[in-house]
Amino acid sequence: MIDVSGMARRLAEAAERREATTPLTEAVDLDVPTAYRIQDELVALAVGGGATVTAAKLGLTSVAKQRQMNVEEPLYGWLTDRMALDRGEPLEADRYIQPRVEPEIAFLTGAELAGPGVTATDVLAATMAVTVAIDVLDSRYAGYRFTLPDVVADNASAAGYLLGDPRDPTGLDLRTIGCVFWKNGEVVATAAGAAVLGHPAAAVAWFVRKLAERDRTLPAGSVVLAGALTAAVAIGPGDAVRVELDHLGALDLSCR
Repeated sequence: MIDVSGMARRLAEAAERREATTPLTEAVDLDVPTAYRIQDELVALAVGGGATVTAAKLGLTSVAKQRQMNVEEPLYGWLTDRMALDRGEPLEADRYIQPRVEPEIAFLTGAELAGPGVTATDVLAATMAVTVAIDVLDSRYAGYRFTLPDVVADNASAAGYLLGDPRDPTGLDLRTIGCVFWKNGEVVATAAGAAVLGHPAAAVAWFVRKLAERDRTLPAGSVVLAGALTAAVAIGPGDAVRVELDHLGALDLSCR
């Protein structure tokens, strides 16, 4: 029998020590449903320590990310208030093991979304605002080497996030919104919203359908980072990144 609680503690301790561990699947035959149980335990440990879940994050929703991580389907995880960054606040490198950042579009829902039949159209109808976002990753596995169950258990490598100003999505075609991703003054990647499952709202719809498989819903007022538009880039002391999204604005994040 797999020790779900023990594996969650192992990942939590790796994050606390800032020391990477080996993938769980090197020791056990771990499937995705069990991995989400480990994720639940990991998030519960954070909440038990005083954190509050404030947002959801989707991962591996772009072909670029799936190729980079050598997996074939998306996943989701959870963000807490302790992971939230303020604009102008530098990323403290010594808080992480191996931080990476990526550009995203975030959704703020104005109505509950639930059920196995939710579509991108339903998501857009329930969306109150969208915004530019930066997702901070920090895998607890050395070198970001893992299988899909490993990264699911590790709460989708969740480590931090930064949000821009909310924008009314009315009249915006999120598929064609352009993204320019800069690091240290140089463009490292460009993309459009369609890089995320063809439409960022389709990624959120996928998430709601996955929640329905576990008899869960996405409440009104939820924040969801819809997934990376490009491959992630490593960041360390002295680095600075900038994300620019058409119609949604720009975000800057430095690291020290």
